[in-house]
Amino acid sequence: MVFTSSALVIAAAIQWGLAGGLGSLLMSRGWAPELISFWRALIGLGCMTIWLAVIRLQGKRLDFNRHLLFWSVVAGLGVAGNFTFYFISISEGSVAVAATLMYSAPVFVYLASFLVGAERPTLVKLFAIALVMSGIVLLTGIYRAEAGVITTLGIISGLLSGLSYALFIFAFKYAGAYGPAPSALSIAFATGTLVLVALINHEQALTVPVSADAFWFVLLGLLGAGLSFYCYIVGLRGTLPTTASIVAMVEPVTAALFGLVILGELLNLTQVVGMVLILGAVTGLSILQSRSSPSEASDR
Repeated sequence: MVFTSSALVIAAAIQWGLAGGLGSLLMSRGWAPELISFWRALIGLGCMTIWLAVIRLQGKRLDFNRHLLFWSVVAGLGVAGNFTFYFISISEGSVAVAATLMYSAPVFVYLASFLVGAERPTLVKLFAIALVMSGIVLLTGIYRAEAGVITTLGIISGLLSGLSYALFIFAFKYAGAYGPAPSALSIAFATGTLVLVALINHEQALTVPVSADAFWFVLLGLLGAGLSFYCYIVGLRGTLPTTASIVAMVEPVTAALFGLVILGELLNLTQVVGMVLILGAVTGLSILQSRSSPSEASDR
């Protein structure tokens, strides 16, 4: 049971990594990051609606209340920000760099907690933050006099995608206390879709279903917001928080491999070292946090 649950979490992380690569592929074909994010959220909403329908056919009640609605809407804002900023970061750099920057966001949450006094800094946490900062410098190439491997907009967008991801996690955990995960995800994706519909070119959006790239949009939505979330939610029920924290690292690694094998994006040795520093430090912090708070589970 534990093995099956962990396998589902790993499958979800792999799908999210592939989604980043598919987004990059679609952007190379001329589609805007906001439009790709919109269709990812919309297809995710469709998948969650089907999940809710199956639950209802099984005779189970679907309770909705104002607390669930509020926190799910906040989670939806995180969804919209995460999807959009992530794809913008990819367009300004590479899949591997954008995915790793997004993965580093929990460290900046720690840093903000230190600054406002919500959490006490420790030597281990400060050391991990220093490692992440060093890794970002090496990964993005901002220490060079000439242009780096990613633009300033790409760096900022990558970090904002991670902060949006953190907002989603925070709100989704609270929403889970007031209702089932499928209900919370449905509201979150509906919110994200409504936010993104205001940012896209509507005429271009309507051409997606009849375009030559329709299959890739559907695949991106299924892997990035449909099947992946189902695998993750079901898998978490039998997975320890420490295990979930470790296997989450599969996502940026999968994204990097997709960029290397499919898109031909190369990382030099310095970038690889930076990536390892970030992934190692963030994973270590996640494990430390899971052990200190065994009652809390990691949620995506």
